[in-house]
Amino acid sequence: MRGRPTIYEDANIIKKAQEVFWQKGYSAASLSDLQKATGAGAGSFYNTFKGGKKEVFQKAIGERRLAFDAFKKELSASESPLQLIKDFFRSIAQADQNEHLKGCIIANTVVEMTFIDEDLEANAVQILKEVEQIFTEVIKQEQTKGTLKTQTSPEILGKYLITFWCGLNTLRRMYPDENILKDQIEMQLAVIS
Repeated sequence: MRGRPTIYEDANIIKKAQEVFWQKGYSAASLSDLQKATGAGAGSFYNTFKGGKKEVFQKAIGERRLAFDAFKKELSASESPLQLIKDFFRSIAQADQNEHLKGCIIANTVVEMTFIDEDLEANAVQILKEVEQIFTEVIKQEQTKGTLKTQTSPEILGKYLITFWCGLNTLRRMYPDENILKDQIEMQLAVIS
């Protein structure tokens, strides 16, 4: 007979923990916060996550990497991948206020973990670099096809979109207003039109 299942067998546990980290950040999220959100007791939590809070955080960040991987597959299957990237940015303006205030957990982690935890910072930086590479490849393909007229190097434009992404995640906290964000997003997207 099998013993009690571990809490990690439920993928929702990581998503619930991710929500805590997204709202509070790594440092401010307590074991009590994580237990309350996931419904796990301290013993069950540490039995499942031997690495404690850091392991749960790494798994939560890993969930975002999976989302970006899915986006990459969607882009590679699309006949208009550049349009999908633009639509991705445009959709941010339509998010609700809570989403605006959360920003991006990956960008948040880079900022929070600088000088605090090199491993967590490096992991978040690597994810952003992977997204930058996704953007760079799409731009390169669109320039080759002649559908993107700018001659700015794809590498510079890939970094530009990451800069835009990180800045937008601060701006949306300052101005969680759809109309303000739409105007700013369109102005920034003009660079890759």
